[in-house]
Amino acid sequence: MRALKASEFKAKCLAILDEVDRTGEPVTILKRGRPVARVIPEPRATARYAQETLAGTVEILGDIVSPAVPTTAWKVNRQRKR
Repeated sequence: MRALKASEFKAKCLAILDEVDRTGEPVTILKRGRPVARVIPEPRATARYAQETLAGTVEILGDIVSPAVPTTAWKVNRQRKR
């Protein structure tokens, strides 16, 4: 990822924005050598809803139907002792 001093970004702002749009590579802006901002390209979404842009970005690694903990651990399934 490319990094620029804030003064250089200020002087070349429009050209840098065009470059980020064209290449898709983010640019980090530095102030006194410390990162303070990042310029990233806007996602090119043709989706009607923002959530549709997430399609294909999730990987299912296990069983998504069964409970994460056994049902015996649920308080509602425990018998009260009187």
